[in-house]
Amino acid sequence: MTARALMIGAARSGSGKTSVTIGLLRALSRRGIAVRGAKSGPDYIDPGFHAAATGRPGVNLDSWAMPPALLDALTGTAAHGGDLVIVESAMGLFDGIRAEPGRTGAASDLARRYGVPVLLVLDVSGQSQTAAAIARGFASHDPQVRIAGVILNQVASPRHETYVREALEDIGIEVVGVIYRNPEMALPERHLGLVQASEHAAIDAFIERLADTMEKSIDLDRVMDLAGPFAPASDGDATANLPPPGQRVAIARDAAFSFVYPHVLAAWHADGVDILPFSPLADEAPDETADACWLPGGYPELHAAQLGAATRFRDGMHAFAATRPVHGECGGFMVLGRAIEDADGAGHAMLGLLGHETSFAKRKINLGYRQARLRCDCAIGRAGDTVRGHEFHYARVTQAGDDEALADIADGAGNPLGLSGARRGTVTGTFFHAIARA
Repeated sequence: MTARALMIGAARSGSGKTSVTIGLLRALSRRGIAVRGAKSGPDYIDPGFHAAATGRPGVNLDSWAMPPALLDALTGTAAHGGDLVIVESAMGLFDGIRAEPGRTGAASDLARRYGVPVLLVLDVSGQSQTAAAIARGFASHDPQVRIAGVILNQVASPRHETYVREALEDIGIEVVGVIYRNPEMALPERHLGLVQASEHAAIDAFIERLADTMEKSIDLDRVMDLAGPFAPASDGDATANLPPPGQRVAIARDAAFSFVYPHVLAAWHADGVDILPFSPLADEAPDETADACWLPGGYPELHAAQLGAATRFRDGMHAFAATRPVHGECGGFMVLGRAIEDADGAGHAMLGLLGHETSFAKRKINLGYRQARLRCDCAIGRAGDTVRGHEFHYARVTQAGDDEALADIADGAGNPLGLSGARRGTVTGTFFHAIARA
């Protein structure tokens, strides 16, 4: 049987989409429904919360970075063997970049392509009847994106609820749930977004409380009624997935290194790749039997002193890089360099496998889609390949070093941004997070 699906959308970030999604995932799971979460866009944190809520792997679906055939393949996998897929929108429902139709990166691309009905989360704090005008705009903006109903969030009182509900009902938009102000629903955040599920103290108890709130606030039977069929037009083609850098891949995995897209690891597992995790924060070195090493993004700037003192990790990485490829993304790229300056301005020696130095004290936000044309064979592709992905960090390079560049990089619209990353012998790295081959 084909799974059904709903999308949780909103007018903007901070409307409560993630809390609603996590709570719904757990509340429906408690009913025995085989439910799975998916995240629109290049978010590597929310899929971890989806997995924690359901016990099923999360997945990213990105209409800009992923070719349509790869989207279809991942959609088919997400729908296989389940009852319901809940797709969480990034930012606002229609927020993307200027690109060819259906490839903007907006969650609405997915809703349109797969016919997924949308439940709109409206933060109605500071307004009442105006919420109906906002909902009317969403309902009419794109006839191919169906707003199935709304969930009111941050409702102040029964009278407030009545004003908003009546205004919505007058224009024929169904209210599926009403969530009153509840500061305990807030998820802890830091500079790159939410604190990861793996770091959240008592995560299961927190998700249970969210589920309790959703059960009281949302008509779960109606949610299931509103879900639509979720199936790709074809079986898709997963060849645009990133190729594994080896048959046995050592991957740094702890609180400092955790930003790996689930679809990347899933594809490598499907290819029979052995994933060998190790923890630099525990002063572990990569497995000596691995034939490639990957340092993902994460939060090394929050653990710079501990990483700088991890001598077994440093010595093991130098020994590994002498004969085998090493690649670092974003935080991993920072650690491959000579030093990191933390938020207090203190410097900490890093691996020195590349020549650059970075600072978290001198912050500058870098955010957006990226397409990189590789200048050499490396862990994310062959020389001449174009790889699509994303960049999101506050750290900046303070000393560039003298290594060769890894790629020519452009933004999502194709505007050149210059050279990116570094390469030295077997070692490569970049601030760019690779998602899929173009």
